[in-house]
Amino acid sequence: MISALNIIFLILFILLAPLVLYQFFLSLLAINSKKRTSFEADRNRKFALIVPAHNEENVIAQTLYSLSGLIYPKKLFDVYVVADNCTDETANIARSIGVNVLERTHEAKKGKGYALRWAFDRILETRENYDALIVVDADSLISGNYLEVMNYYLEQGNRVIQSSDLVLPQPGNWSVEATRIGFMLYNYVKPLGRKVLDLNMGLRGNGMCFSADVLREIPWEAWSLTEDVEYGLVLMLRGVKIEFAPEATVWARMPVKAANAESQRSRWEIGRLQIIRAYMSKFLVKTLKERSLVYFDVFLDLITPPFVNMMFMVMLIFIAALPLFYLGALPLLQLMLWGMVGITGMTYLFVGLYVAKAEKSLYKSLLRLPVYVLWKLKVYMKTFKGGKEVNWVRTKRDNR
Repeated sequence: MISALNIIFLILFILLAPLVLYQFFLSLLAINSKKRTSFEADRNRKFALIVPAHNEENVIAQTLYSLSGLIYPKKLFDVYVVADNCTDETANIARSIGVNVLERTHEAKKGKGYALRWAFDRILETRENYDALIVVDADSLISGNYLEVMNYYLEQGNRVIQSSDLVLPQPGNWSVEATRIGFMLYNYVKPLGRKVLDLNMGLRGNGMCFSADVLREIPWEAWSLTEDVEYGLVLMLRGVKIEFAPEATVWARMPVKAANAESQRSRWEIGRLQIIRAYMSKFLVKTLKERSLVYFDVFLDLITPPFVNMMFMVMLIFIAALPLFYLGALPLLQLMLWGMVGITGMTYLFVGLYVAKAEKSLYKSLLRLPVYVLWKLKVYMKTFKGGKEVNWVRTKRDNR
């Protein structure tokens, strides 16, 4: 009995501990990462900024006004709102602000992936000769230097670039602030560490920049619930590097009411499982075949659970190990090892907050993480009980 328990806990340790340690290692690298302050380039490229929108009449205006404030020659960028299967005033509001509007209606092919492919094809066929196309979500704000930064990275030879994709603060709101911490770790801190190692960033959906030739060479063929992540994986399998530009940022609005975020979270979780099943083995084969750290990093990223989930598992294992230790069924070493994993994970969290220069209110929100964990457990139960979501279901806004 003792031997069997030791083996079980050892297997769990082998599965989880390296994932926690690797994230901690990336955060340490991120401490010394350097961000550029100068973005001089020999020429200014022409951009198309694409805003996919499905019934976003309450937020689209703020996003478009944010885009209008970009510090870049006005004649060198155009904004396109893709009003996809909209039944509200999204398209009319966008037209009143003076941007290009592409309206699409399709009974069967619904989803952001279909909307983007449709828009890419039409924009690339125009006579505008855009050098690059950028995707910004309809509920976002964008840093004023965004196009200047993208122009610089394109001049350095990069063909696909992902900016920092973060969440707008809502101090005191446990669901938004917990999500903000997750985005900060996953979309900023870990990519900074990867940048030091010259690894791939991956795509995050909001704040993606594609050179026009990439979209012509490898057309968008990603239709899953997390279509952006999938297309990034397709690009990486084809040998296209996705660079991280931490100097440019998009900030997304998250629903203030946790109940309104459930459909969004459900979509993310189902989509994540779809992606893992479809691509995990492909990147493992690539890793072994090419002996590549680049592909191995992507494989690790695919199999690594979200930070909160992983630490919840570590906590449960440690709690289970305590009585077994006192009963003599587990040695002290096993208990100490799991304690060290927990400490390493929490250190990664605090190092990440330090790297991201988080404000004091975000540290205070850590006290509410147990509430967030319970909420996520409820969402998981509802998600996997209810089945798979296949359409582009708009995240419910707080004022509707």
